[in-house]
Amino acid sequence: SDIIFSRLPLLKPCGTLSLDKLNMCMDAKHHKTQPGIEGQLYLQCSPWKDNACCTANTSAEAHDDNSYLYNFNWNHCGIMSAKCKKHFVQDTCFYECSPHLGPWIQPVDQSWRKERILDVPLCKEDCHTWWDDCKDDLTCKTDWHRGWDWKSGINQCPQNAHCKKWTEVYPTAKSMCEQIWSKSYLYTELTKESGKCMQLWFTGTNPNKKVAEHYLNKGCGTHHNLFLVTFLLLSVTSLNGLF
Repeated sequence: SDIIFSRLPLLKPCGTLSLDKLNMCMDAKHHKTQPGIEGQLYLQCSPWKDNACCTANTSAEAHDDNSYLYNFNWNHCGIMSAKCKKHFVQDTCFYECSPHLGPWIQPVDQSWRKERILDVPLCKEDCHTWWDDCKDDLTCKTDWHRGWDWKSGINQCPQNAHCKKWTEVYPTAKSMCEQIWSKSYLYTELTKESGKCMQLWFTGTNPNKKVAEHYLNKGCGTHHNLFLVTFLLLSVTSLNGLF
């Protein structure tokens, strides 16, 4: 038995892994190192004030057309409608302020951040409302993370990229949610009531903590099962060596 246990891998306890990822901030351009109370968060970022990864200044800049955050130009194909822009502000607040994105944070080799989110499962209503409110707007690109012309210091449509109606670039809510930020989001058929999808915006208590707990527990089961399989395989290998 000593032989078997001496060969077992040293694995961090699953519960500890879950706690680490349940309340954390990404290592990115404007995020705080640890989430905490921010009583003065601005307008659409205010729901995160009790526990946020963004500062008050970041939350105010998230609402600004000429924000220093990323020098990103929402109006690259004419003035974006107010109802469409509202969702991009909420999206920015979600990205900058959320402390419960741990299950979907991945390392990335980019000059402006060391981590990103990937395949965050969004609630169906959020994707559809966002797409519906932007369907009469225009854009020239499918993936807004890359491929812009930055010569002027802000993003502009690249050469030979023509402004098109939103629904031509994104025929469905699914295509928009999954493509616009390089698969940061995953379209789901899950509704807010399911407790298994992330809400881009909310009022009252942050519902996304329970969603993160659900996925962490799901992953924790996989982690535990992998540990057991490893243990059994090593046990069999060790016993074969003894006999």
